[in-house]
Amino acid sequence: MPIIPPDWRPVAFKEWQVVCDALESGEQAIILRKGGISEGKLGFQWLHERFFLFPTFFHEQVEQVKPDAADQPRSFRPQRAGGEEIEIRLFAETIETSRLTDWEAITALAPEHIWTEQTIRERYEWGDEEFGISLARLRIYRLPEPWVLRDRAGFGGCRSWIGLPADEHSDLPGLLATAVPVTT
Repeated sequence: MPIIPPDWRPVAFKEWQVVCDALESGEQAIILRKGGISEGKLGFQWLHERFFLFPTFFHEQVEQVKPDAADQPRSFRPQRAGGEEIEIRLFAETIETSRLTDWEAITALAPEHIWTEQTIRERYEWGDEEFGISLARLRIYRLPEPWVLRDRAGFGGCRSWIGLPADEHSDLPGLLATAVPVTT
């Protein structure tokens, strides 16, 4: 079970639904991120050590991820329209974070994630600054039941981190206390 300090406020990291599925199944335990256009002057930063995973559908394309273990295209859930419910099923703790600039070191991570090499290369080369990408190794927990939230404008935009409304769950500490680690 994750250890949560008493003053912790719930935050979420926005990630493609298909990647959340790979994290939940144990197929993947890392995230490689360059950042969105709304990350601010400093660009993407691993700002939080503990966070929920917020599944997104924006930008998600079958060509950007590898086929599944049976060499079949991955399943994509239909894109949700504003106002629909979002199911938060996963919680994560960072084990390690770093910024990678060596392309060979990045390609050596291929067995640890589902993105195609082209997708990672585009992220690595994106932007005006030095080539590179941010890595986080994660410990993933499956919630005993999804935390269901109504979608809202505050969840949108090209940014990686969002605050979540703690008052919209009756017992977040209890929910996290019963979360089960995903084995990799």
